[in-house]
Amino acid sequence: MSASDFRKLADLFPNETVTHSYVQDIELPAVGGKTTEGTSPGTFALITLDNGLDHSKPTTLGPNTLVELGTVLEGLKERAARGEIAGVGVTGKPYFLVAGADLSTVKSVSGREQGLWMAQLGHEVYSTLANLGVPSFAFINGLALGGGLEIALQSTYRTVSTGAGALALPEAFIGLIPGWGGVYILPRLIGPENALKVMIENPLSNNRTLTGPQAFDLGVADAMFEPADFVEQSIAWAAKVIADTVAPERANAVDPADPEVAARWAAAVAKGRAFVEAKTSNASPAPAKVLEVMEANRTLTQAQSAELECETLADLMQTAEFRSTVYAFLDLVQKRSKRPAGAPDRKLARPVGKVGVVGAGLMASQLALLFARQLKVPVVMTDIDQARVDKGVGYVHAEVDKLLAKKRTSPDAANRTKALVSGSVSKEAFADADFVIEAVFEELAVKKQVFKEVEAIVSPECILATNTSSLSVTEMAADLEHPERLVGFHFFNPVAVMPLLEIVRGPKTDDAVLATAFELAKGLKKSAVLVKDAAAFVVNRVLLRLMGEVTAAFDEGTPADVADNALRPMGLPMTPFVLGAMVGLPVAQHVQESLHAAFGDRFRVSENLQSLIDHGVKSIWAAENGTPLPGPDGKPYIPAETLALMSFGTTPSTAEEVLRRTQDALAEEIGLMLEEGVVAGPEDIDLCMILGAGWPMFLGGITPYLDRVGASERVNGKKFLAPGVASAPTAG
Repeated sequence: MSASDFRKLADLFPNETVTHSYVQDIELPAVGGKTTEGTSPGTFALITLDNGLDHSKPTTLGPNTLVELGTVLEGLKERAARGEIAGVGVTGKPYFLVAGADLSTVKSVSGREQGLWMAQLGHEVYSTLANLGVPSFAFINGLALGGGLEIALQSTYRTVSTGAGALALPEAFIGLIPGWGGVYILPRLIGPENALKVMIENPLSNNRTLTGPQAFDLGVADAMFEPADFVEQSIAWAAKVIADTVAPERANAVDPADPEVAARWAAAVAKGRAFVEAKTSNASPAPAKVLEVMEANRTLTQAQSAELECETLADLMQTAEFRSTVYAFLDLVQKRSKRPAGAPDRKLARPVGKVGVVGAGLMASQLALLFARQLKVPVVMTDIDQARVDKGVGYVHAEVDKLLAKKRTSPDAANRTKALVSGSVSKEAFADADFVIEAVFEELAVKKQVFKEVEAIVSPECILATNTSSLSVTEMAADLEHPERLVGFHFFNPVAVMPLLEIVRGPKTDDAVLATAFELAKGLKKSAVLVKDAAAFVVNRVLLRLMGEVTAAFDEGTPADVADNALRPMGLPMTPFVLGAMVGLPVAQHVQESLHAAFGDRFRVSENLQSLIDHGVKSIWAAENGTPLPGPDGKPYIPAETLALMSFGTTPSTAEEVLRRTQDALAEEIGLMLEEGVVAGPEDIDLCMILGAGWPMFLGGITPYLDRVGASERVNGKKFLAPGVASAPTAG
């Protein structure tokens, strides 16, 4: 492509938020070396990448940004040829180097040709940076993701701040490859094993990132400095490098032509393929493409690899998986979760200065810790005797001590959190509470009695919340004097980790109560979704329909390994039988019974599971702490004594039949949920499943997946999402 072609591409995106390239000439400090003692090595051109917005709007790379950066670099290359500058540096606005490619732009690229141009434009610009005629330096002052980190990798040398967070090449997670040189440079710079960690293992492990010190330890950066004077220290270090008084050592760098390195390279790729299979069941094409390009470029030149990267990127940009992932990551997790559909005006929210928790068991204790740590308000737990209360408070203190030992909290903060949490055997302790949440046994009568007792004590303005996972909030409120004060506040386990909060509005829940619930969710750093009071709400209803279909196929005579592994093409984090053991068979069965009572035979209650529960069996598979144990053939097995407790039909299914049956069941259930108005739209069901059930981001959420495999149209006669939402704009 020519410069005019790149300009035409940029012109297609007039609304891009441009990250500008501001250049400042700096006289380098005097150092010894090739230059005379006390003489500066020369003039240093420092580029600062800045979009002119505050830290809530990260800098990104779109076509206009790249064209501007490329133009600036071409000018600096000419200056270098004239001997006017001795080096070039690139850094970013506070807290950011660059947050990577502008996904909104990439998603809207129309057709493969435009995608190819976008890939080639990045390579053209980065190649200029790598070949200026003088050394180039990247000063990684903050977040550097994807193309942002690749700017650093294409530079001759790199420094990183100890305060920099979130350094990563997350492309495998979002459906692409690190295609602006990262997949070529990184394995050579830090070794194939470390590169595998950064490009495959971290992205597919909840998009894990590196801190500045971790990146330095791997060899991504050549030097590391403190944040306070990071740029000044980096420039002083650059002066020494230019003057040849400092020569960075790269202990992890490798030469792929070395036979030993070639063997390591092949082993890393093989390990990566096994990891991808285990994590995703190869349900997304991108991770395999990362490994394919990495494997090929061991023997390619950088120019040859660049061509392969561009072609691969162009292909991947057109895949449904990529577009679905951008929908899930950008439209849902980054945008919709921050502006919940149906949430009342936040100005209606009431202040919460004290929280009460009814119960002191594991769930209640987790809630107490979360409220105290995030809201920094007093939290009091109650239970039926002092021993239970003491155990709950003790749990909170022990968890705080663990956080302190891991340096995830300071000694002062740990002491403050402990001091905020207290316990009592009397609900009179709630008299001055503004918000009381119950976390007691999942029985309607028990919860109704709890709220009757609490309402008699608390102020008229105190909000009452239930953490029920499946029971009717409406029924709980039926006998209250003020039913408008009750709201569902359903957390997921483990509370500290799972980001979703289902906020349940009953028929009489008022707007002030609801607004307060959403503001509390924000304060607790949870993503809240408003759901209607319908049995099991969203996540558990979908999961139990899925688990119920697989269990039914098993009960009908389908072999356990066939039934449990039939959904592997969905790329789910665990199989249904393993999930059941993790949740607890009695808990899963209880929710299934609630759903059966509400919706009938769509949710069948398994007699086999009940038999296991009655005999104290915790898992269908032989398992230890919920993890299946391998039999003599290395595969999970059902112990003979467990098999003896069950009986089976004579109509087994194939894995393909179980998969299709489950897909269709999910499409039916979600269609019904949308008809019932359980949530505002399919986007909220996707958000719930991603944040509350670990539904793979690379599938884009559950409804794009069901649209892609045809289940939505088979069952409902139409797709859940319009063309262009999580698919190509021209898709039918």
